Amino acid sequence: MRFSDERVEASRNFANKIWNAARFILMNLGDDEKAPHIPDGLALEDKWILSLYNDLVKDVTDSLEKYELGMAVQKLYDFIWDVFCDWYIELSKIRLGGDDEKAKETAKAVLVYVMSNTLKLLHPFMPFITEEIWQTLPHDGDTIMLSPWAEFSESLSFPEEEEQMNKIMTAVKAVRNRRAEMNVAPSKKAQVFIETPYGDTFKKGTEFFKRLASASEVSVGEKFDGMDKAVSIITESARIYIPMDELVDFEAEKARLNKEKEKLQKDIDFVNGKLNNPNFVAKAPEKVVEAQRKALSEYTDKMKLLDESLNKLINK
Repeated sequence: MRFSDERVEASRNFANKIWNAARFILMNLGDDEKAPHIPDGLALEDKWILSLYNDLVKDVTDSLEKYELGMAVQKLYDFIWDVFCDWYIELSKIRLGGDDEKAKETAKAVLVYVMSNTLKLLHPFMPFITEEIWQTLPHDGDTIMLSPWAEFSESLSFPEEEEQMNKIMTAVKAVRNRRAEMNVAPSKKAQVFIETPYGDTFKKGTEFFKRLASASEVSVGEKFDGMDKAVSIITESARIYIPMDELVDFEAEKARLNKEKEKLQKDIDFVNGKLNNPNFVAKAPEKVVEAQRKALSEYTDKMKLLDESLNKLINK
């Protein structure tokens, strides 16, 4: 195996991610928390994370039995970073910061259960940090090394909830991407109108849009009128409207994009001047010429994106 500074840095960041997730969980626990268990009254996001965790148990165990260690580690990495930390922990903050004590207890129990048992799966690869964190969490037994291996359970499979969450998450990502394209700061709130035949599903996720997509209010229905001037975002499950004029000074944004285009056009003209000069192409080192061609390609691609953004504003 080749040594790689980048891989070492990535592994350090992963360890930090796990440590910070554990700190967040511990910060929200009391002194008399129960050992890991499945609570009653599971919310949509609870069933979703438990179902994905359950799949993870099966996948990691299968990979280890086949001696596919790299595959097992990658599955753990993806689940911990992309699913548990980036999504479930963020969603759990909604209930942890609310007034419903029962909902708080459920969220805390699921956090502890998933974290504790995922550490068992990770322990063969990262023994020291997993032992340290496991000892600080509510647990049964003296050491993670002797605790029972996590096992797949049909009772933790929630395919319907997985599908519902996928619909909601796709929509949340689409809203965030469009806001980013239009340079709207996350701190600026906007109403979100969701047209969808899956009304019951999206109504369960209204708080998710407020937490993760900067929505001030969320309306769900089959049809909304008066959306001609709203930004439209389409996913497989919904059409989403956002009245972005509440947030964006369209004239100022047009001016900014045009100014950026002017600067970029100067860069394109400069590179074209070099590449259209026979002496430069003939005498300059091939690496230098290739670098200029690559730069021109990147500038051209960026110009297309600027044109697309400008056209979206003009057509509003």
